[in-house]
Amino acid sequence: MEDVHTEQEHEDGLTLVDLAILLSENKKMLLVFPLIAGLLAFAMTFAIRPIYTAKTVFIPPQQQQNSTAVAAMQSLGALAGLTGTSVKNPVDQYVSFMQSATIANRLVDRFKLTQAYNLTSLEEARRRLSKNVRIEANKKDGLVSVEVDDEDPTKAAALANNYVDQLRQLTSEFVLTEAQQRRALFERLLQQTKERLIVAQKALQGSGFNEGALKAEPKAAAESYANLKAQATAAEIRLRAMSGYLTADASEFKLAQANLSAMRAQLASAEGATLDASSSDYIGKYREYKYQEMLFSLFANQYEMAKLDETKDGAFIQVVDAAYVPEQKTRPRRIFVALSTVIGVFAALLLFAVIRESWRAKLQDPAMAAKFARLKASLR
Repeated sequence: MEDVHTEQEHEDGLTLVDLAILLSENKKMLLVFPLIAGLLAFAMTFAIRPIYTAKTVFIPPQQQQNSTAVAAMQSLGALAGLTGTSVKNPVDQYVSFMQSATIANRLVDRFKLTQAYNLTSLEEARRRLSKNVRIEANKKDGLVSVEVDDEDPTKAAALANNYVDQLRQLTSEFVLTEAQQRRALFERLLQQTKERLIVAQKALQGSGFNEGALKAEPKAAAESYANLKAQATAAEIRLRAMSGYLTADASEFKLAQANLSAMRAQLASAEGATLDASSSDYIGKYREYKYQEMLFSLFANQYEMAKLDETKDGAFIQVVDAAYVPEQKTRPRRIFVALSTVIGVFAALLLFAVIRESWRAKLQDPAMAAKFARLKASLR
């Protein structure tokens, strides 16, 4: 019984010999039709307008914006956060800038892409542009490439190069806005500190001191206290600035709060120790004068740095390969289209031949033939 089933399964299966016979019997169909389809596909590619691709490669700006301001703030590290937060991957950030709607809208307007694409709305033109543009970042070497497809090779090159120009302009606007905000902040703090410094100076000049104040060596104690108080003030300014772009649950915000609390505790301890060290108010007035003097010097430096940053042109972008007008089209690839059509039609016809042969074999089975006869009779 098992031999009968095995023999039946072997008869139902398609062996290599059966396949060879099938190919031989249908050789005209399997050869002629795919060739005709391939020739037609090859001819149709001439009716398709060619597409050209232009490519530019550049080095994105490194994470060193406002480096002068950061360097100047190293004396009081609590203010370093005012120049902006660090980005884990600045390359991805600049890629996102180039994919933004702001740059896309500017390019659509400059190159009149709504009319060029025969569209009616800005949003449709922006979507079409995004389909024709590929912006990729190489994580190994840090380079960013921009590829643009267009029917006009000159426009493709111009669009690719203009993406870099628009990135420069956008980053320049960011730098200018951030520098203006810092300049206004430090200008206000500088004016306030200047007034307090004048008051502290007059108070110090009008105070007297005795031998006890001299023995207490007020200069070292006052300068140490003033430095600590200046750090605490800087930490408070940074915390207020961070609240504008971080939530209270952010780890960086919590760390800044902890640092400020620690500074305040040290300040309270130093203040108590200083007050116990001398009964004269000369130390307190000298301490206040040095504190205001340090703050004034710090804010004056940052005010000048902010004014300097306002004159910058934005992020420094180095172009490795500027896009040139392509001479050869990238699409359609006629040989590839023709060969793909030949292979696809051949596979479809071969499948058709196998199904047809299997159908014929089943019709030769008496039981199956009887079933089909009953089906035909029921349909009449």
